[in-house]
Amino acid sequence: MTSPTAPFGQLLTAMVTVFEKDGSIDFEQTQKVAKHLVAHGHDGLVVSGTTGESPTTTVAEDGDLIQAVRDAVGSSIKLVAGIGTNDTRTTLELAVQAEKAGADALLLVTPYYNKPGQAGIEHHFRQVAEATKTPIMLYDVPGRTGTKISPEVYANLASIENFVAVKDAAGDAAQADFLRDHGYIVYSGDDSLTLDFIRHGAVGAVSVVAHAAGLQIRALIEAAVAGDFAVAEAIDAQLQPAYAAIMGVANYGATTAKSALQHLGVIDNRSVRSPLIELDAAEHAAVRLGLASAGLL
Repeated sequence: MTSPTAPFGQLLTAMVTVFEKDGSIDFEQTQKVAKHLVAHGHDGLVVSGTTGESPTTTVAEDGDLIQAVRDAVGSSIKLVAGIGTNDTRTTLELAVQAEKAGADALLLVTPYYNKPGQAGIEHHFRQVAEATKTPIMLYDVPGRTGTKISPEVYANLASIENFVAVKDAAGDAAQADFLRDHGYIVYSGDDSLTLDFIRHGAVGAVSVVAHAAGLQIRALIEAAVAGDFAVAEAIDAQLQPAYAAIMGVANYGATTAKSALQHLGVIDNRSVRSPLIELDAAEHAAVRLGLASAGLL
């Protein structure tokens, strides 16, 4: 099986932003997370994505996070900056800031809550492309945004040079075929579907579970891209309890990823910013059980 080059790495994680108990950013521990990920199979990182709690961080904080993570991991690791908001003006400000800070790419999610129509989504995306020369990875996650990017929008944007890739978390791996036919490089945005996405030509994943299973998910991706699906399927089966513990519960994402990192001893707390609340003792224990069942502890 052949695969196009993965321009931003094969394995990226939408990494958490670590907070102090008072809600301020703990840059030192955030850098520790970044170094942990690089030491565990990552060749790219997403800063200020959903799992980084970007709806609760300020423009200035997002800029500081890009710089802190770059300082921690050096120039060889691809950094993708989350810039998506439900306000185009703020998104443009974040895009310009990220470009100046040296981000390798921008992660641009569909505007959420406002629920614009497809014409509005396309207009939003086009304005970002006009404001920056940095490559853009579109991010489709209708379970969080309430709106799915239509095939027509993808087709209309395909000729714009800096729309390079798609992080697809829309739940249909077969859509990767359509996206590839229109020139997009596809990344799985759903850990439980990464293997299926690679069967349809995805080059890698933007993960959450890789906070705890980076080496394993990297091995899964490499095996699948090479066509060794027996190995990839065995790894995928082993990781099912971790997928369920981190992504298969109602209060998932930053909360469960921080719980996993605390169990692994990477960070010393699992504080999140409101309106999220950290996992309670029982939920925290359930994450540990899932990690242990997957052989990650």
